[in-house]
Amino acid sequence: MMEYVYLTQEGLNKLKEELHDLKYKQRPKVSQKVATARDHGDLKENAEYHAAREELSMIESKVQQLQDRIARARLLDEDEIDNEHVTILNTVEVEDQKSGKTFTYTLVSAEETNIKEGKISISSPVGKGLLKKKVGEIAEIQAPRGVLKYKIVTIK
Repeated sequence: MMEYVYLTQEGLNKLKEELHDLKYKQRPKVSQKVATARDHGDLKENAEYHAAREELSMIESKVQQLQDRIARARLLDEDEIDNEHVTILNTVEVEDQKSGKTFTYTLVSAEETNIKEGKISISSPVGKGLLKKKVGEIAEIQAPRGVLKYKIVTIK
């Protein structure tokens, strides 16, 4: 069974840009390195050749991964997101029941996670713990440093 990759249009565009860069800028450049190194003679002891081949192999692997993700992508329409329960693409303000501090997270797919921007994966412990909660509910989240208790303050 194929598992979908849920993305916003912005997330899908980023994957497509990265794929284009790999296929049409990086791959030709590294292919040229391989050809140049191959021209230097004995391939058995040619470190430059082997390094370039390894780099090309990593690019090919990344290209295949991106093509797979794009093929499995399902676009999320931000206008159709439910704000009654926490779901993917919601921005959630939570209050730590221990410290009283508030945090704001936007739940996204693993591909769009960006901690600096407050975007956390729905697959992360915090993301999983917040899913399907309503305003006023307390999410008990098993984290590496112990159980976190977050009260849902707002859902946008």
